[in-house]
Amino acid sequence: MLKKLACALAIGAFTTPAVMAEQWHMPTPYGDANLPTQIAYDFAEDIKQGTDGDIDITVHSGASLVKHPEIPRAVRTGQVQLGEIFIGIMGNTHPVFKHDNIPFLATSYEQARELWEAAKPEVEKQLKKEGMALLYTVPWPAQSLYTKTPVNSLKDLEGLKMRAYSPSTSRLADLMNTTPTTVQVPEIPQAFSTGIIDAMITSPSTGANGQAWDYLSHYTDIKAWIPKNVVVINDRALRRLTDDQRQVIFDAAAKAEAKGWKGVRATAEKDTAKLAQNGIEVSQPSEELMNDLQKIGDIMIKEWEQEAPNEVGKILSNYR
Repeated sequence: MLKKLACALAIGAFTTPAVMAEQWHMPTPYGDANLPTQIAYDFAEDIKQGTDGDIDITVHSGASLVKHPEIPRAVRTGQVQLGEIFIGIMGNTHPVFKHDNIPFLATSYEQARELWEAAKPEVEKQLKKEGMALLYTVPWPAQSLYTKTPVNSLKDLEGLKMRAYSPSTSRLADLMNTTPTTVQVPEIPQAFSTGIIDAMITSPSTGANGQAWDYLSHYTDIKAWIPKNVVVINDRALRRLTDDQRQVIFDAAAKAEAKGWKGVRATAEKDTAKLAQNGIEVSQPSEELMNDLQKIGDIMIKEWEQEAPNEVGKILSNYR
């Protein structure tokens, strides 16, 4: 698929600024109902207006152009000019990309923003090594637990098939004595309905937009972590622009990021209420469950630091 995409989009993509600026493509893995995708459309429109149409970005939502795991490679190789990625899926590339997928390291939006400021220099450094530049981030609501039955302790989850969507969530599933099963967002309803997965930890937005009440009944608000999408651009494409064009993109990116960090709070509240309104039992976690999960979080923080003591050590030091 990526070879076809390369033929369709990359031929001539980096010949001259004028050619490159005619039409850009921005794949994003999430559907139009999601806040990050809505912000992506606004971001593209701001750039079109700011450049008088010289840079016209088509947003391809719902993984319609490029599948989510392939977006980093598509941007890195110039097959598309920019793209949106759930940053945790790049965790196998370098541990710094796991920073917001570590359970109970940052569980409030204030903490998540502080963690991002601590991690940002290392993230930008790694992106640059891969030929990409950071534009903006959009946080998701805090990740919580979806199940078909009530959960009061980790024992209630043992043996279940747990959805995984990044290296960190796979490790978390292992430590919970569940079986990690990789399922991307568009596939969640079918995966639950056919028994491929029995439980997941994700945002209230993912559940609300995917009508989780059709295939499960319980939502336990553990607020395990607050992950982010990151929008990245091919560094070569960025450097070929004029100074004025680059400034338009940076200004639009700053506006998008501010909109995301402000909007996520209202989105979390609205989508959690929507789950309850449609019959899902929304509950607070038991003390026993939170104690069990916090122990796992402590293990994962230590393991994460051991993966890259220098870079991760800097992030933790700056954050703490």
